[in-house]
Amino acid sequence: MGAHGLEAAVVELQPGPGPGQDQDRVSESSAERGHAERQPVVILLGWAGCQDKYLAKYSAIYSQKGCTVIRYTAPWRMIFFSESFGIKSLQTPARRLLELLFHYRVEDRPVLFHVFSNGGVMLYRYIIEALRTHKPFQNLRVAGTIFDSTPGRRNLVGALRALSIVLVSMNVLLKYFLLLTFATGAVVLRVLLYPLTRFVHESHYDALLKAPSRWPELYLYSQADAIIKASEVKHMADTRQQLGVPVKAVDFSDSPHVSHMRVYPTYYSSLCVTFLSDCVRGSPP
Repeated sequence: MGAHGLEAAVVELQPGPGPGQDQDRVSESSAERGHAERQPVVILLGWAGCQDKYLAKYSAIYSQKGCTVIRYTAPWRMIFFSESFGIKSLQTPARRLLELLFHYRVEDRPVLFHVFSNGGVMLYRYIIEALRTHKPFQNLRVAGTIFDSTPGRRNLVGALRALSIVLVSMNVLLKYFLLLTFATGAVVLRVLLYPLTRFVHESHYDALLKAPSRWPELYLYSQADAIIKASEVKHMADTRQQLGVPVKAVDFSDSPHVSHMRVYPTYYSSLCVTFLSDCVRGSPP
């Protein structure tokens, strides 16, 4: 962690020339110019193991519309091990992401979250908590949230598939050792001891089901997703709608996990831009 809290966060304060020219640090003068535009801020929360070059493709959807974009992907070790085993390691980066809004002087703009897979959801869960419990964040204007290929309940098979993808380039012996360690821990803590652990560390899925937020939510999912079950995303969307949350859910049917934009780029982009526009128009000034 650096002086501003998140070394791995990438902030784009101007409609950038391209993903390849993104900056890790933005000058104060650029922040002032971006501030004057009063455009929305979009915070992208990547999936476990996501490389920033992939997340940057989603940035382009929003930066082309003049938005400020913050990209961040939590370390996969936190997602698969710390969080899965009940250690709330993502609370700190969640708060520091919100602090970036104040550092870059964009805290008075409407904010949209774009969350990918359960890796992004784990971080988002703590952002929701920080928005409610930390006084500096309570006046932030959250306009809406987009969920891509998420949220899903604890699914050991899907989680092992996701971790296997993350570890694909690792030494074979180390890869299988980590997979075995994760599987063993998950079975013990999240299956055998669940009646006890659920009181200590509520699952991210259950926490989001009853989250107090009431801003609009867009769910982008697929029946072909082998990691997150479409039925669980649909259940989340239906439950949130019953609570009075404005919800839209789109089933892409045949696109794989976090691949909806790759398979349907024009449709995906139009859904995101339209949702952002509707959210900003409907958010309080």
